[in-house]
Amino acid sequence: MDIGTATALIILSMALLLMLGVPLAFVSGAIAVVLAVSQFGFNALFIIGSRTVDFLDSFALIAVPMFVLMASIMEKSGVARDLYRAFHVWAGSVRGGIGVVTTGVAVLLGATTGIIGGEIVLLGLIALPQMLNLGYDRKLAIGTITAGGSLGTMIPPSIILIFYGLTAEVSISHLFLATLMPGLMLASLYVGYILVRCGLNPSLGPPLPPEERDMPLTEKLALFKGVALPMAVAGGVLVSIYAGFASITESAALGAFGAAVAAWIRGTFSLEMIREVLVQALRTCGMVFWLVFGTNALIGVYNLMGGITFASEMLAGVSQQPGIILVVMILVFILLGFFIDWIGILFLTMPIFLPVLTELGYDPIWFGIVFNLSMQIAYLTPPFGPACFYLKGATGDSLALSEIFAAQWPFIGLQILALVIVVVWPDLSLWLPRLVYG
Repeated sequence: MDIGTATALIILSMALLLMLGVPLAFVSGAIAVVLAVSQFGFNALFIIGSRTVDFLDSFALIAVPMFVLMASIMEKSGVARDLYRAFHVWAGSVRGGIGVVTTGVAVLLGATTGIIGGEIVLLGLIALPQMLNLGYDRKLAIGTITAGGSLGTMIPPSIILIFYGLTAEVSISHLFLATLMPGLMLASLYVGYILVRCGLNPSLGPPLPPEERDMPLTEKLALFKGVALPMAVAGGVLVSIYAGFASITESAALGAFGAAVAAWIRGTFSLEMIREVLVQALRTCGMVFWLVFGTNALIGVYNLMGGITFASEMLAGVSQQPGIILVVMILVFILLGFFIDWIGILFLTMPIFLPVLTELGYDPIWFGIVFNLSMQIAYLTPPFGPACFYLKGATGDSLALSEIFAAQWPFIGLQILALVIVVVWPDLSLWLPRLVYG
């Protein structure tokens, strides 16, 4: 079978199996096994096993379950509720202020999680009812929750960037620094949009009633006591990484331990919480790692067949202009994001894109941020739109899925604007790693 026919069959098989509802991990893994046996015999199955072992034999990979464990502890210990309460009394007098607070809390939670599911569920349970009860425009409130909650992967530590760093063989610490400014810029675009819309039409985001926001300064400051220690843990993790005191893996382990200590001091640490945290962390890591195994196996077999070279040459043949090739790559990210999760997109595309990208002279650190921003768009766009399904799961029948998807378009526009800015101005993401690491 020639490589062109094999490529077409792989794409068609994946599309058919995904439409039938088969999980991507099993789709890619099954196709890899069929290809390996049909093209190279049963002995080729050892290649799949060796690729999986080689990928797992990475010390930095231990950071993933540690950061997931840290995020789970933060979620179960009630930090999100305390954060939201602490901030909403300060910004409650501003039109659209609760929407701004929700975005700010999402950024702070992003520094403790690196994943989006928990954030969106928490904000959907805590912030959304408050915004709707105040009379916020439903689309504005819904979009603020999903877009703000998705910021978790743009604010370090980011699980996406850990896997990208391992795949691209670049420094994860550099990636964490590189994503910080684009992440804050995207959050600022959300805040600006909320304030402008509510300023032009105050009925879209009414302020808090006076009885809820009027309290002595000492009481307002006291609200921050409950979140000081957990946020200090998150800050300590990032400082230890950037200052070079500890590796990514060591910092993640310290973060998980610190989160457990913070929960114990807060009085929310219990055997039941431990059980829930471990189950949640194992489920999350299991899902991610099975996706890694399947897509990694498929790419390994495809590479043996000469597929990576074929796809790279085909991509390079699109145009002689590096900018056009880059745009095609970004469009592929966004298009795939309509149907599959970020981990599948990462492992299916990066072995093909990165050699071409390096040849064109682009910085792989910067490209990681471009990929991350592209995934922000994928989180909100139908029919896959995982952020929308997380919110639907948290709110049940109170929100229709069609209503949730309809609320995303202004925020998708802001994400596209942020992506364009980072593509046109790469130094926005690269100046901070250069400043810190030289």
